[in-house]
Amino acid sequence: MVAASPALAVEPATKLFTIVTERDETVVALTKEDAALGSDAAAISTALRERGVLTVWRYAVRKAKDGELEQAPLAKISVQAQGVLRIEPYGTPLRVVAVE
Repeated sequence: MVAASPALAVEPATKLFTIVTERDETVVALTKEDAALGSDAAAISTALRERGVLTVWRYAVRKAKDGELEQAPLAKISVQAQGVLRIEPYGTPLRVVAVE
């Protein structure tokens, strides 16, 4: 059995979510300012309802320099509570690039 040392701890991966609206689905990640909301879709949904708008990073698939596909931030967008049907955790087998 191997114990993980705090010096070797890996930073948690960026959590992705799907925002489902009446028209489409968008894969997003929280901004650093809203990271305190955590990875609970219900907490994010509540924050969106209370604020009326939430700023997030839109993610898209791209080809990395090494030729592999990855999920990477595309643009910072604002999501309005009106029209959002649900927010779901989004799982991907691809490498997820963190926002810098």
